[in-house]
Amino acid sequence: VRRLLENGANSSFVHQIVDLEVAPETVAADPFAAVEAMLPDVANRVIRKGPALFAPERRNSEGFDLTDAPTLARIDAARDDGAATDFAGQPLIAGKVKGLTPRLVANPATGARVGRVTDAAREDVETALAAARPWGAPVAERARILNRAADLYEENFGPIFALLAREAGKTLADAVSELREAVDFLRYYAARAQSITAAPAGTFACISPWNFPLAIFTGQIAAALATGNAVLAKPAEQTPLIATLAAGLLLKAGVPAAALQLLPGDGATVGARLTSDPRVNGVCFTGSTETALIIRRAMAAHLAPGAALIAETGGLNAMIVDSTALPEQAVRDVVASSFQSAGQRCSALRCLYVQEDIAPHFTEMLFGAMEELALGDPWALSTDVGPVIDAEAEAGIRAHVETARKEGRLLRQLSTPRGGHFIAPTVIRVNGIGDLGREIFGPVLHLATYRAEDLAKIIADINATGYGLTFGLHTRIDNRVQEVCEALYVGNIYVNRNQIGAVVGSQPFGGEGLSGTGPKAGGPEYLARFTRPEPAPQAAAAKGAADPKPVQAALAKARTPAEIARIDLPGPTGESNRLTMTARAPFLCLGPGDAARAQADAIRALGGSAVPVEGTLAPQALTSLSGFAGALWWGDEDQARAYATALAARQGPILPLITAMPDLGHVVLERHVCVDTTASGGNAALLAEAGAA
Repeated sequence: VRRLLENGANSSFVHQIVDLEVAPETVAADPFAAVEAMLPDVANRVIRKGPALFAPERRNSEGFDLTDAPTLARIDAARDDGAATDFAGQPLIAGKVKGLTPRLVANPATGARVGRVTDAAREDVETALAAARPWGAPVAERARILNRAADLYEENFGPIFALLAREAGKTLADAVSELREAVDFLRYYAARAQSITAAPAGTFACISPWNFPLAIFTGQIAAALATGNAVLAKPAEQTPLIATLAAGLLLKAGVPAAALQLLPGDGATVGARLTSDPRVNGVCFTGSTETALIIRRAMAAHLAPGAALIAETGGLNAMIVDSTALPEQAVRDVVASSFQSAGQRCSALRCLYVQEDIAPHFTEMLFGAMEELALGDPWALSTDVGPVIDAEAEAGIRAHVETARKEGRLLRQLSTPRGGHFIAPTVIRVNGIGDLGREIFGPVLHLATYRAEDLAKIIADINATGYGLTFGLHTRIDNRVQEVCEALYVGNIYVNRNQIGAVVGSQPFGGEGLSGTGPKAGGPEYLARFTRPEPAPQAAAAKGAADPKPVQAALAKARTPAEIARIDLPGPTGESNRLTMTARAPFLCLGPGDAARAQADAIRALGGSAVPVEGTLAPQALTSLSGFAGALWWGDEDQARAYATALAARQGPILPLITAMPDLGHVVLERHVCVDTTASGGNAALLAEAGAA
């Protein structure tokens, strides 16, 4: 059909050559000469260029065309010095460093030495806590310095790419994406902070993971600094060198030493201390769900009862490919979602459902595409899949694969390179997502087939896992897109594209349930959680005890409002990005006394649902009640701590105790849907924009 349309168009060569009214010179005209005649205004003025994609709010991060030989030569020249550099990592604190005995940091692909790190001693943590001071500069000055830091990141792309490859096992494509995300975080939060009027929370502990040792590390810090907090940053044990480089650039840009302090080290020495010290006013954490629960319990016992915990945790992420999907496109996106970054993304695809009608042909194409992947040292431009992060990760993934092999469920596995911590891309047969049990954080795809009439059951099974981070859907049926998106409890849904690589400001990222607390990173509600909330009026204690049974009945009857807001976010032409805010489950309003009604009014004013409690509810009741999203308490601190401890003792999603006025991020679930609008037969928006030029 496309060829008929092209060849039948009035401007086509085929049409013109038989039209006697068209001069031969017109038919034979050089199309390149015609384009050159339009210069310098050949570009469509309506379609934004890359650097101006997010204008006027901020400048987009610099891209690198990895198919362009001069660009590759520039990258090689810039990172060559980092190929043999012996990098050093150490605490960066506003005081004298004691440090522990330096330890070796090795390349996960080769085992070669990358550098040495001096981890923080207990005394260094104490020094940093005592020296921490919120960043008191005006917001415009903070924004200027963060934007300067973004520029320094881009100027130092060479050593950054070198370290991301050697320390974290990142391929060049992944390193480019990570640098761009870090830069986008700095500029986005710098811009968004201009509208924040609340005071900073105080001192924030930022605990970041090894799988995005630059982007997430920077994003957490940038949000806390943009809102005026002091930051105590603990990078992952596996990736302290890139954290030291990044923190150094932030300090060079002008961030005060007392506002940003780096504390490399293990969880027992550094992490546990930061999350248990009452001088810390909030914690931002990205990592496993299990560790997040440990942090929540430590905070409940030691920090102020209302201290914020922003946790982004793991997921059991699924994708559904139905019989209408374009197989070539779906295979491309499955391979990227499952195996890029060696599957070490929290957003990575773990369980693929393929409609049984197309399964034989689809799996044949999938296995063929896998064979084209090149495994090896991520420094090489030809490498598609690098190593997993360390021996512990390798052993855990390998054991899972071996179990599947013994059970006869191993469908395909590529050859594994010798040396290093490599796991070859692997496909394992399962009946469904319920067979996974836990997240396998590596290049392992679990494949299930399904009948068309079982789609509703699959959605229910995905929701039943309790996780809700990412989901992918490949279909050309618009009604199916709407039905699936409305039925899923997932933070980020991707339609007809891969489900990794969220872009700051376009695709705010974060899950729900076991996958995180919210608000979404890179989204409109994130910065508010780093500020001091509006204080609530203290109320007198309620008379009498509250019976949990009527409270549970009221929770069951409470009606949750539907959609609260829908926001279309900027992005490239050919892609739709929509953020929808829906109310969470009801909040328990514990008072005390008449304060319960005021709390309920505050929640409802934000569009949420609330259940006020009459009388004093025993803290132990919070461990058994169900169907609520958190609790509010505006009374004495001892009772607040008892409530916080009870909430932290629960299994399942992390529920907050709100001791001040709630904000919108407390009340809503943010769900984002990204659609490749070009996948289902053309891009009408692009044609409309072209016509408007």
